[in-house]
Amino acid sequence: MTSSLDPTTLLTDLFIDGVWQKAANGATFPVENPATNEVIAHVADGGPEDAAKAIEAAGRAQAAWGKSTPRERADILRRAFELVIANTDRLAAIMTAEMGKPLGEARGEVAYGAEMLRWFSEEAVRIGGDSALSVDGNTRILVTKEPVGPSVLVTPWNFPLAMGARKIAPAVAAGCTMVFKPAELTPLTSLALVQIFREAGLPDGVLNVVTTSAAANVVRTWTDSGIARKISFTGSTEVGKILLRQAADNVMRSSMELGGNAPFIVLADADIEKAVDGAMKAKMRNMGEACTAANRFFVHRSVVEEFGEKFSKKMSELQVGNGAEAGTDVGPLIEQKGLDKVESLVADAVSKGARVLTGGSRPEGPGYFYRPTVLTDVSLDSELMSTEIFGPVAAIAAFDSEDEVIRLANDTEWGLVGYVFTESMDKATRFSAELEVGMVGLNTGIVSNPAAPFGGVKQSGLGREGGKVGIDEFLEYKYTAIAI
Repeated sequence: MTSSLDPTTLLTDLFIDGVWQKAANGATFPVENPATNEVIAHVADGGPEDAAKAIEAAGRAQAAWGKSTPRERADILRRAFELVIANTDRLAAIMTAEMGKPLGEARGEVAYGAEMLRWFSEEAVRIGGDSALSVDGNTRILVTKEPVGPSVLVTPWNFPLAMGARKIAPAVAAGCTMVFKPAELTPLTSLALVQIFREAGLPDGVLNVVTTSAAANVVRTWTDSGIARKISFTGSTEVGKILLRQAADNVMRSSMELGGNAPFIVLADADIEKAVDGAMKAKMRNMGEACTAANRFFVHRSVVEEFGEKFSKKMSELQVGNGAEAGTDVGPLIEQKGLDKVESLVADAVSKGARVLTGGSRPEGPGYFYRPTVLTDVSLDSELMSTEIFGPVAAIAAFDSEDEVIRLANDTEWGLVGYVFTESMDKATRFSAELEVGMVGLNTGIVSNPAAPFGGVKQSGLGREGGKVGIDEFLEYKYTAIAI
């Protein structure tokens, strides 16, 4: 199924205090289709003045919004969920045009993002507390939860609807106002989502959006404002560290979902067909441009040849092309910089002895395309094994013992997710316990789920998104001592 997008229907302005408006200086920046290199739209290029207006609007709206009822917030989220579902095709078409992923994947992302809205609509009415008696029996301890306050939300380009929904939904559910900066490369989907919240009845000033080509200036205005009390960021570890330093100046609550270097481990007793299916999902979702993407494939020496052959055959069958065209399995990478990085990583691995089983090059023509690639005999000192690839490249290295592969898997500064394929419950239990990650996929290549706490350890981040704990990232605890 193909899709066309009418550019005249796209929202391209800032959204501040309930009003769509141009940037204060009138500037715009272009948004490109990575499959064709054509400009889709020009979006308002906000600056510090716009950022200041946005955070001030969020500050003014916080008191009233924080006192709104749980049912009111839940109903808004539920209406937003229904509107997202009703607009699936349009949202998917926008996403495919600006980000490149095939329409089928884009529709899947819409469904996932919608589920975040539904999940937190149900959590909004379940914000609890606690009550206890002090040990001396003289005081009743009452614990309540309150919204943390105006929150800064910064999202990446790779999942423009899902990442927005995953941050906005718990903030709305908790009663927090927001300032939101979508990624420069994919702002159009985010702006469409903002309009849906407006249609769902979210009050003016609760959600304010500033698109910009100069993210540092906008976000710094917010963290320095003294109004913002929370920052939630998804992106690179490098940028996350900068934001943590900025947040420290005003002791802001921080949630950071940062980089990954996910190991994909195939043990000797694994069901190889199941492992290959899991590898396709863990590697090729979103063209490999995901923090959860399998980055390093460690396969037991006894099955490495079989796994490599079957995996590379599946990868070679994928159809590369414009995501808006029927039959496309793999769209383009997001930009030239990402394509250059992938080419460089593959060249480095090959120079150190890796063999190309399939792919290893880019096709001719426009767009930032790269063929799905499988490399085997990859040296452990190759850059592929220490760098987040963010592309359709799988690097396979053989191992001999469980102790060895656990050591190799944990030998990284990141710890977001790990994948393990085995038919042994004892081994599954051991690897789940010993892998230094926040999430483990056992015999599955997908871990993202609205009902689960998403997040990592080490330099992969702080805090969790989704699950029963996701809303706590936007709530403060208050303790009241009541004399008896």
